[in-house]
Amino acid sequence: MKILISGGDGKFAKELQIQNSNFELILLSKTEMDITNLSSINNAIDKYKPDVFIHAAALSRPMIVHDTNPDKSIQLNIIGTSNCVLACMQHNIKIVYISTDFVYPGIDGNYKETDPIYPVNKYAWSKLGGECSCMLYENSLILRIAMFVKPFTHDKAFVDSFKSPLWNDEAAKILLRLIELNATGIYNIGGEKKSIYDFVIRENFNILKENKANIKENVPADVSMNLTKLNDILS
Repeated sequence: MKILISGGDGKFAKELQIQNSNFELILLSKTEMDITNLSSINNAIDKYKPDVFIHAAALSRPMIVHDTNPDKSIQLNIIGTSNCVLACMQHNIKIVYISTDFVYPGIDGNYKETDPIYPVNKYAWSKLGGECSCMLYENSLILRIAMFVKPFTHDKAFVDSFKSPLWNDEAAKILLRLIELNATGIYNIGGEKKSIYDFVIRENFNILKENKANIKENVPADVSMNLTKLNDILS
């Protein structure tokens, strides 16, 4: 099976390459395939003829960029994703979309894929916009991931913000396994519920504690996810 990956110069795409053993991966950078240009995506698909398209390209951090430059957020995360979906529809290939746990309200936690969603910030709204286009295409797989890059890139971590976190290498393994299983629809991808601090301190003992009230960004209290659907298919 041949898999084309947008955002090929990003850390997650490179982690997919490290963890892969069964597929032929084609990693394309933004200079090789412009997701804001439908013709550019179609040309790449015509050239490489993939069976699956992993859409890993996105505008994410710093989060403040989605508040200060919402036009850029719209172009890359919403219009860019819609272009990828349109191209996959035209070529009849599966699209795998990397979304976020931040689409959930972040109040009660233990969210199922079928629970109501209400993004906590503009970044999450832009990722939900991408989800909407994927939901219009039956041959799509949407992954709401609570993923951190190892090593952790900050010197502080929240003690009062809870997630279902996992490292990017673990997320890459699960994504590749779901492709093997020909999964479609929406899946929560994560690990055991923990505060961000309790999760990252295992990897770096020098991380300091932080409270979300001390920063300007809107950080959810609890976006932990119910992983029953994921565990069922993996088992």
